[in-house]
Amino acid sequence: MPAVTVPDLTVLPRLADLGPDTGTTERGVRTVTTAPRGFEGEGFPVRRAFAGVDLADLDPFIHMDQMGEVEYAPGEPKGTAWHPHRGFETVTYIIDGTFEHADNHGGGGLITNGDTQWMTAGGGVLHIERPPEALVASGGLFHGLQLWVNLPRAQKWAQPRYQDLRAGQASLVTSPDAGALVRVIAGSLDGHSGPGSTYTPMTMAHASVEPGAMLHAPWDPEQNALAYVLSGDGYAGSERRPVSTGQLVVFGPGESVRVAASAGQDGRHPKLEVVLLGGRPLREPVAWGGPFVMNTREEVMEAFSDFSKGRLGAIPAERVPHAGASKGVRTA
Repeated sequence: MPAVTVPDLTVLPRLADLGPDTGTTERGVRTVTTAPRGFEGEGFPVRRAFAGVDLADLDPFIHMDQMGEVEYAPGEPKGTAWHPHRGFETVTYIIDGTFEHADNHGGGGLITNGDTQWMTAGGGVLHIERPPEALVASGGLFHGLQLWVNLPRAQKWAQPRYQDLRAGQASLVTSPDAGALVRVIAGSLDGHSGPGSTYTPMTMAHASVEPGAMLHAPWDPEQNALAYVLSGDGYAGSERRPVSTGQLVVFGPGESVRVAASAGQDGRHPKLEVVLLGGRPLREPVAWGGPFVMNTREEVMEAFSDFSKGRLGAIPAERVPHAGASKGVRTA
């Protein structure tokens, strides 16, 4: 881990040097929480990254699972059955391994080794996520995450859309001392924009920080700021709050964020791997029921009714043999 690397970071564009004379207000650490472990879909292991965090601190984000990191034996890889979504977007980022996505609006394909699939459920979609048959047969390493991004009330009923973001499309930048590699997937970081198109202004980036190095990055003051540790040990904020694998940092207000890697890392994970997230809060009511994220309870109940009556569409005929337990409502 990770799939997208650069042999020589010194050739990359560099983020602004936020020294003490720049007058930049650094964000302090408000909370650090540890993600509990669980299982999703047909039984693949996850860490619930946002568990125990108030939705007001996450807004516009709703939910995030770190999938793996797991080394599957032959026959073990698992996915989900066909299931519905309405009212938000799913962002699936695969760091290691391969995942297959398909939906009833024609979107889908394989994502692997740094690719991202961005699915806007909007007014309603049915989809499936699973490892390809070759991976099921062979087994192998699997690691990724799935983020749920809430849609503003005005876009809850948007037409579903699908963005296939290849690993090579991400903007690659480094810290002023070339101690961190940053992949910008969506939004903009110090003027470097990612390929993801979003309804809600937001930022998503994956940083690999070398042992003993620091990443101090400019951050849009209108967005909140989160940092989730995929692996490794380090510190967050100027106060150097210790953080490690599976922990989420919620930052307070300000114009920059800081994470640093411990000088000593374990042999399996030689760097601090962290996902930086931020978004402009919607500040709208949230009614969340399983795979539906709406503004009112009545809208959630309507979504369940529409799904049960087939109004969210049908599973494509060529996908029926793989439908599995498609009559059940899954939440991934």
